[in-house]
Amino acid sequence: GNIFTQQPSYFSDLDETLPTILQVFNNILHKCGLQCEGASAEPQKLEEKVSVTAGNMPLQELKDIVLYLCDTCTTLWAFLDVFPLASQTFQKHEFCYRLASFYELAIPELESAIKKRHYEDNSVFADLWRRISHSRKKMIEVFHILVNQVCLQPILE
Repeated sequence: GNIFTQQPSYFSDLDETLPTILQVFNNILHKCGLQCEGASAEPQKLEEKVSVTAGNMPLQELKDIVLYLCDTCTTLWAFLDVFPLASQTFQKHEFCYRLASFYELAIPELESAIKKRHYEDNSVFADLWRRISHSRKKMIEVFHILVNQVCLQPILE
């Protein structure tokens, strides 16, 4: 068996960790000057309105965001791939909805920012594009695992 069957209290640990995982998505949106539906919409100070977007932020910051997103999506997918039973816990936090909202807001914005930027070194563009494409693919796969586990499996059983 796996560690969750040996130690059921890990489910409550996972439950407590999920808001932090969702916060990663909110942080990325915030850094790109985007606001997520369903996110705790904190009132913004007026001087914060001079917004940085994915399109005008420094290249290093864009790289950091894309790397961060890629790592997060890959880790989430790897976890759910080996342990799909965690899906129930993810769904308690409306994860599918939050992931879909994040995807709709962030991915087109980041892809556009990557495409429109001028690069001195084309390998930087290639690397960023590969990572954002990988992130997108992993988000879709995470969504599929969750929908399969939470919606389809119960019907089939």
